[in-house]
Amino acid sequence: MAALTVRVLLAEDSREDAELELREIRRAGLRVAHTVVDSREAFARALREFAPDVILSDFSMPSFDGMEALHLAREQAPEIPFIFVSGTLGEDYAIRALKNGATDYVLKTNLARLPTAVERALAEAQIMREQRRAQAALEIAREHLRERDAALRRAQAMARLAHIITGPDGRFESWSETVPELIGIGPESMPRSVREWLGLLAPQDRALFRARSLEAQRTKKRIDLEYRLQRGDGAWVDLRQVIEPAQGPAAPENGRWFSTIQDITEQKRAEARIRRLNRVHSVLSGINTLIVRGPERQELFEEACRIALEAGGLRMVWIGMFDAQAKSIKPVAWRGHEEGFLQLLALAQEDPVPEGRGLVRRAVREKRPVILNDIAEEPAFRLREQALERGYLSAAVLPLMSAGKVLGVLGLFAPEAHYFDDEEMRLLSELAGDISFALDHIDKSEKLDYLASYDSLTGLANRTLLLERLGQFIAEAGPANAKLTLIVANLERMSAINESLGRQTGDLLLGKFAERLAATVGDARQLARVSGDSFAIVLPRTKSTLEAARLLGDLAKRSLADPFHIGDSELRLSARAGIAICPDHAQDADGLLKCAEAALARCKRTRERHLFFDQSMSERTASELAMETALRRALEKNEFVLHYQPRVDLRSRRITGAEALLRWQSAQGLVPPVKFIPLLEETGLILEVGAWALRQAVLDHKHWLEQGIAMPRLAVNVSPVQLRRRDFVSSVTRAIARGAQPPGVDIEITESMVMDDVAGNIEKLRAVRELGVSIAIDDFGTGYSSLAYLARLPVSSLKIDRSFIITMLGDRNTLTLVSTIVSLAHSLGLKVVAEGVDAEDQAAALVQMGCDEMQGYLFSKPVPAEALVKLLRESG
Repeated sequence: MAALTVRVLLAEDSREDAELELREIRRAGLRVAHTVVDSREAFARALREFAPDVILSDFSMPSFDGMEALHLAREQAPEIPFIFVSGTLGEDYAIRALKNGATDYVLKTNLARLPTAVERALAEAQIMREQRRAQAALEIAREHLRERDAALRRAQAMARLAHIITGPDGRFESWSETVPELIGIGPESMPRSVREWLGLLAPQDRALFRARSLEAQRTKKRIDLEYRLQRGDGAWVDLRQVIEPAQGPAAPENGRWFSTIQDITEQKRAEARIRRLNRVHSVLSGINTLIVRGPERQELFEEACRIALEAGGLRMVWIGMFDAQAKSIKPVAWRGHEEGFLQLLALAQEDPVPEGRGLVRRAVREKRPVILNDIAEEPAFRLREQALERGYLSAAVLPLMSAGKVLGVLGLFAPEAHYFDDEEMRLLSELAGDISFALDHIDKSEKLDYLASYDSLTGLANRTLLLERLGQFIAEAGPANAKLTLIVANLERMSAINESLGRQTGDLLLGKFAERLAATVGDARQLARVSGDSFAIVLPRTKSTLEAARLLGDLAKRSLADPFHIGDSELRLSARAGIAICPDHAQDADGLLKCAEAALARCKRTRERHLFFDQSMSERTASELAMETALRRALEKNEFVLHYQPRVDLRSRRITGAEALLRWQSAQGLVPPVKFIPLLEETGLILEVGAWALRQAVLDHKHWLEQGIAMPRLAVNVSPVQLRRRDFVSSVTRAIARGAQPPGVDIEITESMVMDDVAGNIEKLRAVRELGVSIAIDDFGTGYSSLAYLARLPVSSLKIDRSFIITMLGDRNTLTLVSTIVSLAHSLGLKVVAEGVDAEDQAAALVQMGCDEMQGYLFSKPVPAEALVKLLRESG
C-alpha cells in the first residue's frame, strides 16, 4: 500500500479535523491525495471529477448531512468505500449507517483505528473490482465463443459431390451417377432403399443413422451426420451426409428427402494428422518456453513430462537418466497412466536380452529414436500385455544426448496405434534435442554457479551468496514485521591448529564443524562461510534479542560441546559471536553483515563470548536473561501470589465480584506486574503461570465457601498466548474441576485477542461458557472495536479501560465515548464495569450514564486474599 497514492475525499466542515485524519493516515505509511468538501454540490462534483479511492465523512455538518452523503455516494459511485469519521455516533445511527451501505465507522476520539479501516476498505473494494472485471471478461469470452461457433458452422458447408432422393417409404427414387463410384460398387449393385444402405454402415454407426433419420422425419428440418461405410472393395471410408426435405410445393409434407453425401476420408486423415502435429508443435513450444525460463534440473524433467502429456495427448511420458557406471537407466520423472509400468520396464532392462533388443537399450546403444507403432501387433515386445492393459498402443524412446554421449532417454506412450509418423518423429527428435541442450546448459551453469557462490572447502554459501540470500530473508520478513538475526561466529585457535597439526588438519576440522553446524541448524540456506575461520548464521524469525541470545547458546552447545576427531587427534573448538538484528541495526543485507562483524570485532577486543551490535542491547539482553532465570525459579519456589481487587455495584457499593491479579513476591520484595508479565508472555512462561493463576483462584474460591464466607465470583485474566493454545478449553475444564460446582470463577479477555482468529476463538469461548464460566471483555475501547464481532462474542460484560475513566471529566469527547459504550453494551444485553474509578465525581458521572459496576481505588486497591475476606465481612 505504501507505494500507491490513495485518493481521499473528505466530507468535513472542520479543516482541523480533516488535517488530523489525513495526518493519522500518513503516519501509517500511506501516501495521500485529498480534497475536502462541506456541501452537497461540492461532494457530487468531487465524486465525478476527483474520482476518490475512499470517502471519509463526518456525520453531522451545518449544511450537509452524512447520511445524505452516503446516499449520494451509493447512487453515483457504489464501488467506493465510505467510512464515517465522527465525534458522536450512537449505536442506533451506527447500525443504520452500516445497513445503508457504509463500509465502517471510526470515532474521532480513536483515530488510531482509521488507517486500518482505510486499508481494509481499500482491499475489499479491490476484491470487488477484480470480481466485476472477471465477470465482464467471462461474458466477452462467451460472446467470442458464440461468434466462433457460428463462423465454424458457416465454414463447414459441404460441397454436393453425390446425392440421393428418397421417397416417403424409404426407397431411393433417384441418385447421382457418382454414388456407386463413391461407395465402390457397380451401378447394378446400388442399394435401393435406406434399409439396404444401412447394411453397409459400420455396426456402431447404425443406431446413430436411424436416430438422426427419425429426427429429420419428426422435425421436417435438415440434419447432418458422419459415419463409416464399407466400400465394395472392403475398404472403410468416412462419409458426411446431409438430409433435408426435397424442394418443391408442399415439400415438407410430401415425405421426399434430398441427401447430399461427401467422402471425407482424406479430410479425416488430414485432420487427425494435423491434430497430432499441432500437439507436437504445442509440446515443442511449451518446452522451449520452459527452457528459456531457465529451470532447475528436476523442474525441467517434471515440467517436460507434464507438457508432453497434456499438450501431446499421450498416455504416459517419462524421462530416465543414464548411469554410466551401473549401465542402467533410472527414471527421474513421469506423468500419466503409469501404474507401476516403469518398474516393470526397469526389470526388463536388467534381464539378459540378446543384442539389447529392448526399446530403451536399443535407443541407448544405437543413439537414435526407436519406435513401436503398433504394440498389439508386436509379439516380440516383452511387456506387450502389460502395455495394452494400460492403454499403450504405440511407443517411442528418444535418446537425450550431449557431445555424442547419451545422457538419458525420453519415453512416450500413445493411446492409439501408428501415432509416431515420420514428420512427427522429426519434431519429437527436435524436442529431445532441445531437452538435451537444456541439460547441458544446466550442467555448465550449475558448475559456474557453484564456483561463484559456494565455499569449496565446506560446501556452504560464500559471502556473495550469503548477501543474496540475506536480502531474500529480509524481504520475506518485511511484510510480517518479523525480526531477523544475523550471527557471525569466529572459531578460536585455528591458527595454532594449522601451525601445529598442518593446514590439511585445519581444513578437515573446518569441514567437520560445517557439517555439524548444518545438522544443528537444519537448513543449509541459513549458513555461510564468510572468511577463513568465520561463519554466518541467519535466524529468519526471532521475536526478540532474548530469543536470539537463547538460540545462539543452543547452537553453541550442540555444535561445540563435543570434541572433533581428526585422525588420532581429539580437538575442541570455541567461538565468539557478533549479533546484528534487522531492522534494529540495519535494513539491508550488506549493512547487517557489517554490523554483525563489527560486533564480533568488539567481542575479540573485550573477550566477551557474544555481543550485540548495540552495546546497550547486549546489556539489556543480559538483564532479561537474568530476569527469565529468576522467573523460572519463582515458579518452582511458588513465589507468585494472587491479589484481589473488589468489583462493586455503583449505586449500593456492595461487592459483586473481584478480579484476581498476579503478583510476584520475590526475596527482594513485591515486583510490579509491568516488569515481569511482558517477559512471561515473551518467553512462554505465561502458559504455566496463567494456568497456575486460574487453578489458585478456583481453590481460593472453594476454600472461602467451605469456611462459610459468602464469596462472589472471581475473575481471572487470560493472556493471548493461553487463548491461542489448542488445549485452552481443556485446560479451563481441568482447573474448574477442582473447585466448587457450579464454577465460581470467570475469565477476562481483551478485544485484540479475539481478532487473531475470530472464528476459532469464538468457538473456544462458547465452549468455556457452556462450562458455566462467564466471559468479560477487559480494557474495552483500546483495541479493534467492531459492532459485528461484538454481537457474536459469547460475553456477559464489558470493562471500560481506565484510560477513558480518568480523562472523561476533563474531555467532553471521551465522556461521550464512555456514554456510547455503556449504551451500546446495554443494547446488546451486556453488563458494564468501569475500571480505574478513583474519585467520587467519576462514580457520580458513571451512575448518571447508567453504568452498572466499578472497580478502582475509590473502593479498594488490589489486596491479598485475607484482606479481601475482611472487606467482604465489613460490606456484608
